[in-house]
Amino acid sequence: MNAFGKRNGLGGAGQRPSFGVARPMKGGGAPVGGDQFPPVDDFPAESEPESDSPASSGPPMGAMDRLNNRQNASGDAASSKTEGFEAAVHRIKEQVLPRLLERVDPEAAATLGKDELAEEFRPIISEVLAELKINLNRRETFALEKVLVDELLGLGPLEELLADPAVSDIMVNGPDQTFIERKGKLELAKIQFRDEEHLFQIAQRIVNKVGRRVDQTTPLADARLQDGSRVNVIIPPLSLRGTAISIRKFSEKPITLDMMRGFGSMSEKMATCLKIAGASRMNIVISGGTGSGKTTMLNALSKMIDPGERVITIEDAAELRLQQPHWLPLETRPPNLEGQGAITIRDLVINALRMRPDRIILGEIRGQECFDLLAAMNTGHDGSMATLHSNSPRECLARMENMVMMGDIKIPKDAISRQIADSVDLIVQVKRLRDGSRRTTNITEVIGMEGEVIVTQELFKFEYLDETADGKIIGEYRSMGLRPYTLEKAKQFGFDQPYLESCL
Repeated sequence: MNAFGKRNGLGGAGQRPSFGVARPMKGGGAPVGGDQFPPVDDFPAESEPESDSPASSGPPMGAMDRLNNRQNASGDAASSKTEGFEAAVHRIKEQVLPRLLERVDPEAAATLGKDELAEEFRPIISEVLAELKINLNRRETFALEKVLVDELLGLGPLEELLADPAVSDIMVNGPDQTFIERKGKLELAKIQFRDEEHLFQIAQRIVNKVGRRVDQTTPLADARLQDGSRVNVIIPPLSLRGTAISIRKFSEKPITLDMMRGFGSMSEKMATCLKIAGASRMNIVISGGTGSGKTTMLNALSKMIDPGERVITIEDAAELRLQQPHWLPLETRPPNLEGQGAITIRDLVINALRMRPDRIILGEIRGQECFDLLAAMNTGHDGSMATLHSNSPRECLARMENMVMMGDIKIPKDAISRQIADSVDLIVQVKRLRDGSRRTTNITEVIGMEGEVIVTQELFKFEYLDETADGKIIGEYRSMGLRPYTLEKAKQFGFDQPYLESCL
């Protein structure tokens, strides 16, 4: 039996859903398929975007020339206006969608997958196109089917960006502007939402899937997609340009330390050092700025955990993708409409200590839960890991001290410093450089206390050397040649010799 309830004629046209508004076609309703779609040859092939680097447009500019160009650049807001074939498909969609919804049973459609829905849609779309007197070729019909299915079951215009493996970040700044990050560089995406209501509906669809909400009472929310990608939504009146959606995509293929070494994010010795640190149950804090690759590094390090260990991860929005069989992810809960019922990271850390974990991994340290994690690291949960926002290993230690003092635990500062020095073994500093590359810039050991100061020693460091004509940064990963203080921990697992060789 067909899953859709078709209705004869166009009865109930005055009660069409608000997100599908038909617009008159150009040409007074005559067959306009060939005129609406420009020839395929008029559009560039879908390959790498043309480079904007100085190397492609002549000799490299001097530093002052670049400053002058930036000062003279237009400040006009960019708009994600679609043109050509994509724009024509979307114009057709605006007319087909309302008539399609009149013939579809939404409850039945929700039970089908995308492929099944496309099969069911095909004859109905043909019927609607015949009514509208629009003639489309096979390529145009296929594109129209995809857009309609994405609109009804997926995330609308965002679907094509989510399907592009080269896109790592999607930033929607209202319905008229969307930026993406590709290979570390920001560029304007060629997508556009119909209006603010269309964008808001997609934002609600995202957060509702994970049991969150976004409305006037809670105008911001964290969520995740089915593939684990992290999503942040903020709506008016907090966002002045309309609903803003920020999506941090994650690679479908798990990234390992060897892959990061191949990308140039670290040297072979650094990769060996981090592998041994992960396998030897060292307590590791990954430090870095926003978008520097902290979560990617944490995922890569977690692959060195013994499969027999029980691992508990704690996050605001679950995004870690561990490969261990004995892995239990926990997620915080925001307060309800009355402001009650919130479960914080600290609540989950305290509860995790009663769950017999071998390792506790925190997605990010933000506040007073830092003290509870340090206590766990120092009381039988060796090998615990966390990420933290800071610009250097020394600043990372200072931030940990400050976050412990943010809590209601009244202990002196030197006691806090000593707790950090006794608990943390390694600080891994990651950074996104101005050319878009992500590098591991420091691997630093925490040795202990000397007076009131936490003593550290650097094992590896990335040193800037030069810059190519097209802006790529050239540097060198240097080993400091020091005997690691954590060698004793590596020796307990039989890795002392390779660990020492990698550091010297």
